[in-house]
Amino acid sequence: MNLIPTSLIVTRFAPSPTGRLHPGHAYSALRSHDLARAAGGRFLLRMEDIDPGRSREAFVAGIEEDLGWLGLTWDGPVLRQSTRLDAYRAALDALDAAGLLYPCFCTRADIAAAATAPHGPEGAAYPGTCRALDPATRRERIAAEPHAWRLDMARAAALAGPLRWHDATAGLIEADPRSFGDVVLARKDAPASYHLAVTVDDAWQGVTDVVRGLDLFEATHVHRLLQALLGLPTPRYHHHPLLADAEGRRLAKRAGARTLADLREAGADPVDLVGTLRAGRLPHSFGAMLGGA
Repeated sequence: MNLIPTSLIVTRFAPSPTGRLHPGHAYSALRSHDLARAAGGRFLLRMEDIDPGRSREAFVAGIEEDLGWLGLTWDGPVLRQSTRLDAYRAALDALDAAGLLYPCFCTRADIAAAATAPHGPEGAAYPGTCRALDPATRRERIAAEPHAWRLDMARAAALAGPLRWHDATAGLIEADPRSFGDVVLARKDAPASYHLAVTVDDAWQGVTDVVRGLDLFEATHVHRLLQALLGLPTPRYHHHPLLADAEGRRLAKRAGARTLADLREAGADPVDLVGTLRAGRLPHSFGAMLGGA
């Protein structure tokens, strides 16, 4: 395995500026920060801001404010994915030159209508509708229709061969990217997917240890494949449990989780909050502080 040298630990916290941080984000940021600081390493902050429909400058400023309130500092300037579009294009060009990409013109409705499509870690796997289009048809449709770019997973996995990656808790893992089907690497509305951008940026920033939630454990199979295809090093992974409220519900933006800004406005003590988060739990006063939410 092409592992990054262990001489200097480099971790990162990489939120999407599509909303304010909640305590679940803080928990992950703390774990990443503490791993680096305990080893005398570097902790980086990256804004994954290439979703043009949802990213907001106000949230970028809010994220930095929230981390500062928690007492976290990062090394070097904040990296913005929106400044890295040429790097993603170069990665896509390399994969295309290897014959591993194809344009996809299907809508979500088209894919959902394919009732026989198998399901993978991200839901219904793409049924391969556009994979067999002939070159002339592809060129004609590219010129006229919005399209994404998909990875021909069977060809990519065969080219890469057997792969492994290491998780701090689960140990050595045999990569199984085929279960994802032909993943999107460049969306119709964004120049790169999460899978591509995070893989390219972690390598470029020299990240040695990726700290993130268990909800992204399965995605690592795809990231390991992309590392092999693009000749990039493989970091060590530390997937941690997700923080939950008193009812066992995962804290998430889309579920309306209360934010660190809410806690600050309600008079929370950041020192106490950081202490309980480092213990892997929410403060007992969390619900009461936010009106029972």
